Amino acid sequence: MNDPIRVGQLYPAKMPPTVSRPTGPNAGQESFKNVLEDKLLKFSGHASKRLEQRGIEFNPEQLRKIGSAIDKAAAKGSKESLVLMQDLALIVNVRNRTVVTAVDGGSMKDNVFTQIDSAVIVS
Repeated sequence: MNDPIRVGQLYPAKMPPTVSRPTGPNAGQESFKNVLEDKLLKFSGHASKRLEQRGIEFNPEQLRKIGSAIDKAAAKGSKESLVLMQDLALIVNVRNRTVVTAVDGGSMKDNVFTQIDSAVIVS
């Protein structure tokens, strides 16, 4: 507070220190963890329960397709998306990359999906 202001001075007398990167055996782990979590597909407890009740399991190719559908929805600015895949409907929170619920073909008839802002059809 007692630093005088000088006419023509463009920068503070003391420059703030530059951001340093962590060093040591754990350097960069946190950022890698954050990047990885941003790319992972997650299932909420509710969705996991529904998938288990309905005997639905995904193979790696299906999981890749769901991830790709989420990427497409995110690119368009979607927040909550309906992902239709064969005889399965998934409601996905795009920002968190989390499947919120899952409905199989038999349970999909006469259903109304609300609180979504987009739909992605996966072939």
